[in-house]
Order: sequence, then C-alpha cells, then structure tokens
Amino acid sequence: MAQPDEEAARMAAERQSMLIKPPGALGRLEALAIRLAAWQGTLKPSADRVRIVVFAGDHGVAEEGVSAFSQSVTAAMVRQFARGGAAVSVLVRSLGADLEVINLGTVEETGPVTGVPDLRLGPGTANFVRGPAMTERQLAQALRAGRDAAERARSGGVQIFIGGEMGIGNTTAAAALASALLGETAEALAGPGAGLGTEGVRHKAEVIRRALALHGPYLGDPLEVLRRLGGFEIAALAGAFVACAQQGLPVLVDGFICTAAALAAERLCPGAAGWFLYAHASAEPGHKRMLTALDGKPLLDLGMRLGEGSGAAVALPLLRLACALHSGMATFDEAGIAGKAP
Repeated sequence: MAQPDEEAARMAAERQSMLIKPPGALGRLEALAIRLAAWQGTLKPSADRVRIVVFAGDHGVAEEGVSAFSQSVTAAMVRQFARGGAAVSVLVRSLGADLEVINLGTVEETGPVTGVPDLRLGPGTANFVRGPAMTERQLAQALRAGRDAAERARSGGVQIFIGGEMGIGNTTAAAALASALLGETAEALAGPGAGLGTEGVRHKAEVIRRALALHGPYLGDPLEVLRRLGGFEIAALAGAFVACAQQGLPVLVDGFICTAAALAAERLCPGAAGWFLYAHASAEPGHKRMLTALDGKPLLDLGMRLGEGSGAAVALPLLRLACALHSGMATFDEAGIAGKAP
C-alpha cells in the first residue's frame, strides 16, 4: 500500500497557516488541499489531470423485476457515452477530463463502438438469487480489468481517478453487497434505484433477503461476497480502487454503487480507503450507512442518483478550487500584512 507523504502534509499545513485569512476560514477546502499535498508528495498539489473510467455490465438479478428499466438501456447508454450524449460525457467535456468506457458484458450486443473496448465476460452476470453472480474466472477478469484501467491512468500521469458505472440492476447488486459486508438488513440498504415506487423497493429488499439466505455460508469472505452478489462493473471498480491505493493514485468516489465497490475494496485490501475521497451523498437511502462504515464525509449533497461517475465529476471543481486557493493566495509576509496577534 502506498503511503501519503507526511512531510508534504506538514509543509502544506504550515502554508495554510500563513495565507491571508483567519485559520480555518476556508473550512474543508483547507483540509482537502493538505490531503492532496500528502497524496501527491508536493507542497502545491493539483487536480488538473483527471480520468473518469466508466465500466458497464448487466445483472442477472434483473430477471426478478427489480428495475424500472429494460436491460437494453445499458447497451444504449454505452453507445451514448461514446457519442457524447450522456451526462458524464457532457461533464467530461466541460471539465477537460479524460473519459474511458469499458464494456464488460451487456445483455444486448452494442455492436462496434468507437473507443469502447469490449471485454465481454458474458451477457451480464448470473441471477444471484439462484447461484453466484460470477464464476471465479469472471471475477478475476473483472478485477483485472479494473486494475489495468488504474495502471493506465497512473502511467498516463493522471492525478485523480474517478470510477463510474452503468448497468441495469446494479443498485440491487450494490445493496446486496453492502448488506453482506456490513451485516445490515436488506431493508436498510435497498432503495428506489432508477425509479421504483414503495412496492418496488419492498420487492427489491425481498429479493436481496433471498440472495443473502442462499449465499449465507460464504459471506464471511469479502472476495466471495463480491463474486456471489456483485457485478462485473462493481468488481472492476473494486479492482481499480485497490490498484489506485497501492499505486498512490487518489480516488474521488462517486455515489451508491461506487461506494459499495469502495467498501469491497477496503475489505479486500485494508487501508485502501485511505486514498479515497467521497464526492457526494447519494439520494439512495443506504448510501449513508456505507459512508459511515468508511468514515467518509461527502463533499456535496445535491440529491443526485444518476451514477456514471457524474456526482464525482460535479464535485471535481471543489478539489481544483481547493488547490488553486492553496497555491495562489498570498501569505501574510508576501502581502505585507501583519498576521494574527500572538
């Protein structure tokens, strides 16, 4: 596991104390700048070079009627990511970030999509109410796809890694995964996802309860939890997040599904969460429970629940502004202003 540079953190904190403002006046922006300085090993950090990697994959549990949308949407959205019509595509253009989209297995064939590698592990996962979502080989391949994406980002000089996801049924998989990892009830983690009503959420919780009962003997092992209850894209995110932490590449974690992957990453590789920032508080009711378990304090609370890495993209300017203030403000000495009286 990579270790933050404590000397850089000390120097950044000292610089913050000398800037022309009352101590702590910029609130969490000050702590963000110091943390980024420690992660990047420099007095003046930057969040200019950012990559968003969206992993796509369908879920067999959709057979249980847990989503308001057809699985054909997943393949359609993969095409929209490439064509620039999706929300995250718009945000990437606005932010000057890089976007990488990886199809790990949609039910509907996407056909050739320019710039989107098709690493098809299957036509979505298996229905985890009937058996494990993935084979051991599929899980290993999904984890590897995430690790490879993180390694490409690191070797490309990326300073902030953002993971995104697309997959009809994946809020059910994320809720089941979190229920197992946290020892929480299905009712505590299940939410409306892409638009379920009260009865739909109740049904989703019942499906998750059935899955937890089926896989109960294996839920003490986080790798088995991920294999049995996760998805191709969730496993890839977990693999990417672990690899980022091992390489010292900071992660800006998106919402509900990405936080479930972050929780899995931390359970698979304790200490990985030391390299994570949490972008926003999802409107999914179970998100808060995962954030509490990870000691995560979201930067924004805008009621978002889109996925795709969109919430993290919206939070990115806060990191950039924290760095700009930290590096660009004058110190008391530079401004010729007397500091705080002793």
